[in-house]
Amino acid sequence: MVNRNWLTHPVIATAIAVNAFILLLSILWSADPASLDRMLVEDGIVEWMQFLTFAVIAGLLAFVTVDRWKRGPGLSLPVLALGGLTALVALAAVEEISWFQRILNVASPEFFLEHNKQAETNIHNLAFGKESLHKTVLLKLIFIAGITHNLVLPLVARSRPAIREWIERLGLYLPPLAASLPYLLMVILSHLLIEHPRKGELGEMFGSVHYLATVFGAYFLGIAYGKQPLFEHAPEAGRMAKLFAMFLVFLLLVGWLLSAGAGAMTGPAR
Repeated sequence: MVNRNWLTHPVIATAIAVNAFILLLSILWSADPASLDRMLVEDGIVEWMQFLTFAVIAGLLAFVTVDRWKRGPGLSLPVLALGGLTALVALAAVEEISWFQRILNVASPEFFLEHNKQAETNIHNLAFGKESLHKTVLLKLIFIAGITHNLVLPLVARSRPAIREWIERLGLYLPPLAASLPYLLMVILSHLLIEHPRKGELGEMFGSVHYLATVFGAYFLGIAYGKQPLFEHAPEAGRMAKLFAMFLVFLLLVGWLLSAGAGAMTGPAR
């Protein structure tokens, strides 16, 4: 399974297509600032898509965590690693929409009004020097982790399979290069071709879609994964792959509708 070309797999191909569609639309809308704002600002299409994909990833990881726990032996290292990832991704999801603050129309507490760069109830925009924690620290950590997980380790694992085996014993996985390379390329293109204060949101959305596809692909279907997936029989896995591809496109539609319902904030980007 590890050496197969996964580029044409429905799950991987659909994730790439969704990201490519958003990138192309952003490029086409670059000439119209109002339309590009509609894509990138708070409560816009890209931000809602990040929330939805992070939420689904957290749900998938929670399902895998419980499944591994039931199979035994209890609270093993892989179970703890998966549980920690579940909590981290769930935190990313609610942070993305400021813990439902704007949806529920809840005012920020005084602490966040004073110390948050956007006066919102979230952690990642807390003031950290002249910039936010997100820009000063988190983006650098995300960049290092993303390059290492999607490029460095998969390349090293091609000649040293023991690396992949060790990572999988920890309860983790490595995405296939067929998925990672298009994802990284689109992040680079979004920075080169888009001019907008919040263009970095595109790269974050590309990452969330990429990880939604590869998490489902690895743990549920066995894509570039050496351990037993949840759906191990080919006919069953094939049907689930097609259903998941349809679900991924549906998430994009839901994100678009939610951005319209929330009245995606226009005007100067914050």
